[in-house]
Amino acid sequence: MAEKTESFEKALEELESIVEKLQSDQLPLDESISLFEKGTKLSKLCSKTLVSAEKKIDSLLSELQSYDNPSSEKE
Repeated sequence: MAEKTESFEKALEELESIVEKLQSDQLPLDESISLFEKGTKLSKLCSKTLVSAEKKIDSLLSELQSYDNPSSEKE
């Protein structure tokens, strides 16, 4: 699990770096396109990781809620 978190953090850091470079207006077109492509891939990776984390949190909260309210399961 720690490895995925590190991957997410590293991808996010790299994505932020790419955004800064693209905003500088100092890059040749080919390099800008290459960075943009890499940025979109990193963005998808980060998004998938966040969606997965959100699903896991929702599942854990649901389990906790059913544990705290056992009577609601009988209904």
